[in-house]
Amino acid sequence: MAASDPHLAADPEAVKRHPTLFRAIRQRRNPRLRRSDITVTDDRAVKRAVKAASLGNAMEWFDFGIYSYLAVTLGHVFFPSGNDTTQLLSSFATFAVAFLVRPLGGMVFGPMGDRIGRKKVLALTMILMAVGTFAIGVIPSHDAIGLWAPALLIFFRLVQGFSTGGEYGGASTFIAEYAPDKRRGYFGSFLEFGTLAGYVGAAGLVTALTALLDTGQMESWGWRIPFLVAGPLGLVGLYLRLRLDETPAFQKLEGGTVHASEAADHVETTAKGDLARIFRQYWPTLILCICLVGAYNITDYMLLSYMPTYLSDELGYSETHGLLILLAVMVFLMLIISQVGRLSDRFGRKPLLMTGMLGFFFLSLPAFLLIRQGSIPAITAGMLMLGLSLVCMLGTMSAALPALFPTPVRYGSLSVGYNLSASLFGGTTPLVITALISWSGTNLMPAYYAMAAALVGVIAVACMKETARKPLAGSPPSVETHEEAAELVASRAPEPKF
Repeated sequence: MAASDPHLAADPEAVKRHPTLFRAIRQRRNPRLRRSDITVTDDRAVKRAVKAASLGNAMEWFDFGIYSYLAVTLGHVFFPSGNDTTQLLSSFATFAVAFLVRPLGGMVFGPMGDRIGRKKVLALTMILMAVGTFAIGVIPSHDAIGLWAPALLIFFRLVQGFSTGGEYGGASTFIAEYAPDKRRGYFGSFLEFGTLAGYVGAAGLVTALTALLDTGQMESWGWRIPFLVAGPLGLVGLYLRLRLDETPAFQKLEGGTVHASEAADHVETTAKGDLARIFRQYWPTLILCICLVGAYNITDYMLLSYMPTYLSDELGYSETHGLLILLAVMVFLMLIISQVGRLSDRFGRKPLLMTGMLGFFFLSLPAFLLIRQGSIPAITAGMLMLGLSLVCMLGTMSAALPALFPTPVRYGSLSVGYNLSASLFGGTTPLVITALISWSGTNLMPAYYAMAAALVGVIAVACMKETARKPLAGSPPSVETHEEAAELVASRAPEPKF
């Protein structure tokens, strides 16, 4: 028998003398799976949940995308000085400041989501995010109110960052807990479809404004338009989220309408998202999460946020052309991301994540050498190489990360781990790369930085467990049909002995 059973490991002879007693002990510890243990998902409810969570994620990255793509313009509006590099560094430092409070937001909203429910917290983060972004669009310029302008910009970036601390952990948890086990990768991929949609919306809007307005108009009033769009978007997202029910996994955790047997109950005893408990009991998994997210975020922000600035500032390429190429690459990634999610359900999370990490490790340098050539075909080919590596992670990560932690602490643990990593490695990526290029004098530094991140990612993926097509830790199995539930119960039942 398994060595994990102390009764059997301690005295094998006792098992032979008292087989009935020890069989009863085994059944008590591993009760038979019953039909009431299994969640049968409602396809329409799953799709509503995916839509509401993905729209919030799209809005988050729309907010961050417009700031990245308008970094040069915002530098002129809020940080006037004679030095372009100083302006750009000031603008990216303000971009990074939002990430300083993301861990704080994660520590507040994450445990709150484990305590009062995923739905309520996701509605609150949506309101804060919309208010923070809309407010940036109405701040007077430095010429109008002096130092109050950058001070207000930093304040509302902090509001954005604080709200975002509860967004990704909650949205990915929401989809993961709604989706059936065998299709979690497919449904989870739509969260990152929202990420790309947010970036595409931001890049498309900024590209259109840059093409239609001259520099004076952009710096006078044009830059405000993308930020003001966030208000109506936030109202739509809030409406969609308030219409949702709480996730089945959280309802069972709270002792809701469906009663799980001991097979599920022994891991679902409390909904308290105690931070001390998270750090004390789950620190090895938190470190793994931070490494995975760090590698993923550095490569993500390098390509989707920093690349237009790299093309215009370091290579002297037209801002509009650089954005148009990135726009085309992102639309292509949107078309294939759900298929990557399907592949992760079929072949596993680890093979897809490893492919993405190795892609960045081996292809970053060739990709940037191509991009540096300056021709449109070369830049497109280089960005596609990076994009295809990134989409392997984008389409898989939102299903892999929630599965690292058990249900009672999933929202809190994921929010803390994700946002600590995003704070340290994600939002600082444009700032660090700009500083490294200035310090080293070589514009290949983004490639070396991505390769270092990918190496950490390879080690992290090798250390993680495969979770595809398995129930979430601390939750009962989740299937699509009653027939699947019956088959699952039959497959777990002991074979009769004659």
